[in-house]
Amino acid sequence: MAQDSEKLLSILKLQPVVPVLIVDDLASAVPLARALVEGGLKAIEITMRTPVALDAIRAVAAEVEGAYVGAGTILNAKDFDAAAKAGSTFIVSPGVNKSVLDAAESSSVPLLPGAATASEVMVLRDAGYKVLKFFPAEQAGGAPYLKALSSPLAGTVFCPTGSVSLKNAKDYLSLPNVVCVGGSWVAPKELIAAGDWAGITKLAAEAAALRG
Repeated sequence: MAQDSEKLLSILKLQPVVPVLIVDDLASAVPLARALVEGGLKAIEITMRTPVALDAIRAVAAEVEGAYVGAGTILNAKDFDAAAKAGSTFIVSPGVNKSVLDAAESSSVPLLPGAATASEVMVLRDAGYKVLKFFPAEQAGGAPYLKALSSPLAGTVFCPTGSVSLKNAKDYLSLPNVVCVGGSWVAPKELIAAGDWAGITKLAAEAAALRG
């Protein structure tokens, strides 16, 4: 089936910024997610870059009320299926390949696939995808590049991720083809290591207040 864009948009529209997390310590996953939700960031992406990522997704899905946990850095069908079974409500990939698209076809969990060029966007549109991740955002041309795509590729909306920060987030959020941005600045490693959940809640609230 084609992308369930309405289901995906209902999650992405919850907030202007989706936290992109690398969880190294499983014990921090639940309090971190609770801090983000308390600050107004309910949709949370946990990347599959560490050995505890799946367990972190499973824990957040089971224990954090109000959270919509997603899995990021999905590169193949095996990881897609594992993340979906762990409780992910959405799946994010940095690009796209047949393996991931095939897994998405047979899953009720919506996929947010990555694209960095007009040609990649066109291929995904042909496959039925209207909501895409623009990655790596800054390195691929930033907000001016994405703005240039808005007219010829009208009807496609993006979640830019990749060197997006508090400093440049509004540049993206002001664009007509951007639904939200993804960023890691709301959960700095040093605050996670210190267990400063109040500090992370403060950063999350600041991000949740961003508007284009």
